[in-house]
Amino acid sequence: MSMPNTGRALRVTEKAADAQALRPQIIDVEQPQPPAGHAVVQVLAAAVNPSDVKAALGMMPHAIWPRTPGRDFAGKVIAGPADWLGTEVWGTGGDLGVTRDGSHARYLVLPVTALSRKPASVSVAAAGTVGVPFITAYEGLRRAQLRGAGQTVVVFGVNGKVGQAAAQLATRAGATVIGVDRGTERYLGHSSQPVRVLDGTRADLAAVLLEASGGRGADIAYNTVGSPYFAAALEALAVGGTQVLISTIERSVPFDILGFYRRNLQMLGVDSLKLSASQCAEILNALLPGFDDGTLKAFEVDEVTLLPLDQAAAAYRRVLEGTPDRVVLAP
Repeated sequence: MSMPNTGRALRVTEKAADAQALRPQIIDVEQPQPPAGHAVVQVLAAAVNPSDVKAALGMMPHAIWPRTPGRDFAGKVIAGPADWLGTEVWGTGGDLGVTRDGSHARYLVLPVTALSRKPASVSVAAAGTVGVPFITAYEGLRRAQLRGAGQTVVVFGVNGKVGQAAAQLATRAGATVIGVDRGTERYLGHSSQPVRVLDGTRADLAAVLLEASGGRGADIAYNTVGSPYFAAALEALAVGGTQVLISTIERSVPFDILGFYRRNLQMLGVDSLKLSASQCAEILNALLPGFDDGTLKAFEVDEVTLLPLDQAAAAYRRVLEGTPDRVVLAP
């Protein structure tokens, strides 16, 4: 009788006091059999996101224990519906690694509705990094009603991964994008048109942003950092503009309610953890033409940051320390 296919998976069984105490177990697993309406993906690459580390540290209130962390993935369908077998797929999901086992394992069981074809132009390693940044950027811009030509979008933290994804999506749509980042005036990512970058440390940031937008202000201020740029983002908005918030350092900030409502401003909070793997697959399918034609590009992955599962603890600590590199596990 043939032996079953086996692999390995990370397993977190209890909350760790801090990142130094985090010791995810590596366990042997057999290839699962997919239930009806599901498929099994052999994971070939899976990014380590800050939310993955926070989930492993017990900072996600709805997390189910024990579990395998990991949201983003790229791999190949090896069991399930015949028309999907052998297909290279990519994806992510706010439920993965939180309320169901995630992608930091060789095998990942998913609903068929969570499958999305990986574009041929994107390497497997790079495809494993796309999910969280692009889904978060897309959802914020969608809800802020990005249309494109004639709009101005300011991206705070533009050289971060969500910031780069937002700049890519906005320039692809035809909007004028102004970036803000700390200590630099250079954009590091891909874009469909030039992105002017302003140093976020300057005291007159809001005034310079208004000047850069021709005095009108921005239609959308995509704030990936939160509290440090909150006031400048509001000041730099056009009448009727929207500030998108996805993260913060300080929980509370001063807020001018009078100025806010008199200028018809809006604020949107975006938490991609609220989107299931199936919902994320729909978004990735919508983005697929951009990756196919090259107007959207995945993040490059250095061989130094493509790590085996047995280096997961070090990978998690590196991400929690704020490395700008995309750390990817190769189960």
